Amino acid sequence: MALPASLAGRLRLPVVAAPMFLVSGPDLVVAACRAGVLGTFPALNRRTTEGLGEWLGTIEAALGPDDAPYGVNLIVHRTNARLAADLEVVVAHRVPVVITSLGAAPEVVAGIHSYGGVVFHDVTTAHHARKAADAGVDGLILVAAGAGGHGGLLSPFALMAEVRAVFNGTILLAGAISSGSDVLAARAMGADLAYLGTRFIATTESLANDAYREQVVAAGAADIVHTATVSTIPANFLRRSLELAGLDPDAAPGPVDLEHLTRPSQADARAWRDIWSAGHGVAGIDAVLPVAHLVDRLAHEYDEARARLLREG
Repeated sequence: MALPASLAGRLRLPVVAAPMFLVSGPDLVVAACRAGVLGTFPALNRRTTEGLGEWLGTIEAALGPDDAPYGVNLIVHRTNARLAADLEVVVAHRVPVVITSLGAAPEVVAGIHSYGGVVFHDVTTAHHARKAADAGVDGLILVAAGAGGHGGLLSPFALMAEVRAVFNGTILLAGAISSGSDVLAARAMGADLAYLGTRFIATTESLANDAYREQVVAAGAADIVHTATVSTIPANFLRRSLELAGLDPDAAPGPVDLEHLTRPSQADARAWRDIWSAGHGVAGIDAVLPVAHLVDRLAHEYDEARARLLREG
């Protein structure tokens, strides 16, 4: 277990600000990297490949040699018509870290490795971990139960045990991690990096609107609903946002045609824009903070937890 050489010694904390659809943008990425954690965003948050190149240029211009590296998330799936063009831009910009989802393709990995980039791939089962390992990825993101978005259903303990048995590269752990002590717990379990998404929604630099941030702060774990009613793949969403979109959070799972929702209007109600995703980590979120303050807080909690264990051990 170890970090790739390009990341070793460049992070203040073993933390990744995970790429979140419609939430992560250049401001969040730059603030995270300046604070000393790996900032990332989904390529599809920019609606065109040309726009993706503009965002990469903005991020690169804002970061210096003492800042943490940044990363981009690529959807590696036949339905992503932009993949080839986006990968070409990523290679041209020599993006330090690329996170792949919905497919581990050896040709994509080879393209990123061609300039020394690092590839992390997200998985929810050991089966997918084996396929990603065969594709040559450098690290695996274990998306365990309680993660926001399309989170897995396995306990992080079980998922870690099964994946570590078939993969000896870098491990990142995702799922309900919101505090510095959570980060230390992930490290104690054998993860090299903790992967935090939901906690970074409630930051001033995220693209989330104020109502979304407020729902994240107000919610508890019981307010997260795992449902397939927003998309055909089950994912975790905020109960209140489902209700405001006219969906029954307790309805039997099944795809819903959002074009026919009447509240809010058809023009306003769209999956993932007004129906907001979050994970069980909302239980540990009590305020909207600037990213720099959040990372300071995580670092303080991490150090306190480590010192407490040393005292009590």
